[in-house]
Amino acid sequence: MMTAVHAYIARSATDPLEPGTIERRAVGPKDVRIDIRWAGICHSDIHTVRGDWGPQPYPLTVGHEIAGVVAEVGSEVTRYQVGDRVGVGCMVNSCGKCVNCQAGDEQYCTEGMVATYGAVDRDGTITQGGYSTGVVVDEDFVLRIPEAIPFEKAAPLLCAGITTYSPLKRWGAGPGKKVAVVGMGGLGHMAVKFAHAMGAEVTVLSRTLNKREDGLRLGADHYHATSDPETFETLAGRFDLILNTVSAAIPVDAYLGLLAVDGALVNVGAPAEPLSLQVMSLIGGRRSYAGSLIGGIAETQEMLDYCAEHDIAPDVEIIPADQINQAWDRVLASDVRYRFVIDTSTLAA
Repeated sequence: MMTAVHAYIARSATDPLEPGTIERRAVGPKDVRIDIRWAGICHSDIHTVRGDWGPQPYPLTVGHEIAGVVAEVGSEVTRYQVGDRVGVGCMVNSCGKCVNCQAGDEQYCTEGMVATYGAVDRDGTITQGGYSTGVVVDEDFVLRIPEAIPFEKAAPLLCAGITTYSPLKRWGAGPGKKVAVVGMGGLGHMAVKFAHAMGAEVTVLSRTLNKREDGLRLGADHYHATSDPETFETLAGRFDLILNTVSAAIPVDAYLGLLAVDGALVNVGAPAEPLSLQVMSLIGGRRSYAGSLIGGIAETQEMLDYCAEHDIAPDVEIIPADQINQAWDRVLASDVRYRFVIDTSTLAA
């Protein structure tokens, strides 16, 4: 039997989110029902609802940074039990059979992974996200949150954390490597923490120096303003890896010019508008321009365990549900340090 849970709902691309209820499916044999305690606000939530990435199936509840407690498990569930601290990230299902799923890259499922919100679920319904008090998820897409991670800070790791951890690891951030992070927001501040923990020399490239003190505190060795044209001259050919975390257009050729030979510029931010480049910017230094989408389930669990071991957690601001719309405005104004987390107990208030 379907169960109604409290949620904040987008009725259109332009209306404010409003409180209401959404339906969750009955718990199946391999399902885990989670009482959501905390839900992070990701810029992707806003892009999605506002239609920046295409039409959406309204009414829609977003949120793919979910932390909560197991409330019920299906008869065939083996990994979790009632009371466990768990999380759910950006996907809740995949085919499980294709070459990518078999390799642990469920996010690149050839049949299309099932996103946590706005996607067609296995039962034909539209998935609804974590701005709610409960969710039912296949156990294969549930993550265990280590006790060492403060519960109220865990949710953003399920998107902002894995989105930055995965490419830093894949492109070899570590001792002897010079890594630049473009943007000092929700993703960027996590990238700084991870790259520093991995042993790289870390530089933040931000439009202004407003967050310089924070960047250095979080682990950056250097901080430069991209609004200063001299930055691109001073740092030319400097970096082995540049991780671009911003969801706005950047001058790609200028950033490619900051790479050393064999360096890589990796996009994790997803701007709505197309970006362009001159191919000689790549050829001239045997450089690479790449992208990365979150991480697979096993790698996400690895990231959570890494955070617990290295005392890494996002900087968060806790808000009640009735401040979600104001929080979205502040995200768009870059007025958050560095991730909003909704106390979902206030959804039913």
